[in-house]
Amino acid sequence: MAKLSYLKALSRALNDEMARDENVCVLGEDIGVAVNNVTTGLLGKFGPHRVVDTPLSEQAFTSFATGAALAGKRPVIEFQIPSLLFLVFEQIANQAHKFSLMTGGQAKVPVTYFVPGSGSRSGWAGQHSDHPYGLFAHVGVKTVVPATPEDAYGLFLSAIRDDDPVVLFAPAGALGVRADVDIAALDAVPLGVGRVHREGSDVTVVAVGHLVQDALAVAEQLADQISVEVFDPRTLYPFDWAGLAASVNKTGRLVVIDDSNRMCGIAGEILATASEEMRLTVPPKRVTRPDGAVLPFARELDLAVQPQADQLLTAVQEVFKATPR
Repeated sequence: MAKLSYLKALSRALNDEMARDENVCVLGEDIGVAVNNVTTGLLGKFGPHRVVDTPLSEQAFTSFATGAALAGKRPVIEFQIPSLLFLVFEQIANQAHKFSLMTGGQAKVPVTYFVPGSGSRSGWAGQHSDHPYGLFAHVGVKTVVPATPEDAYGLFLSAIRDDDPVVLFAPAGALGVRADVDIAALDAVPLGVGRVHREGSDVTVVAVGHLVQDALAVAEQLADQISVEVFDPRTLYPFDWAGLAASVNKTGRLVVIDDSNRMCGIAGEILATASEEMRLTVPPKRVTRPDGAVLPFARELDLAVQPQADQLLTAVQEVFKATPR
């Protein structure tokens, strides 16, 4: 066993996959100098024909990657901040995503859109702190949000190997997470399969990305009062509804914590589907950013807008104490 950080897991996955498949290439701004510490050493190892520092035009190199994928390459695009995905939403959702569907599967577009540091980072303010994974799940683009180092490694491999476009969000709040990992046992993690990090019998907590750590801390804090099961979807589209149902049908109670805006967020979709299709004995709750939230620059205000562990703890207690209907 060895200590592996989330950030190092991403770097290792990209290194390993580029060594395994010569068609894998990386595009992005300042990736040669590894500004986000994921592409460290790749330029010297694989050369400028596979590690391409691009001009400051996200629309241009995202479209370029679509063409490269159609020609047989497997591009990985690194975006420095999540808000840049708004600039290229058309290229991803309306072009790359639809080629396979509109050609009856004859065309494949294996592009991985990678955001190493999505969500809030201290002082990054409104235009750098979004978590727009719900947009891509909504239109049916494969959307991945790993929570742990081993899942960051395994899901990154699966994203690169997938023949469809995949957006992978690596939350800023998870980058420093470290875990004891058997390096030799690291392998691809299938898309669309969730993970139960902690079993419980009273309340199911669904946590997205870095908030898995908060959910586990709350579960431990409440261990002598409430048995909390922590479910990590890992992939938001396709979502592991069967895995969630197995948990919710056991506990009958559900809380979702999600670091994106409440209105039209993934938390609302999880609650709606659970209410329609699963055995809920009391109304569920969600802990999210507020409606239409734009994170402020001031640290205290920034933190006040983000979902917090104390909010989750209160929600779990309220759901647990609610009278079954």
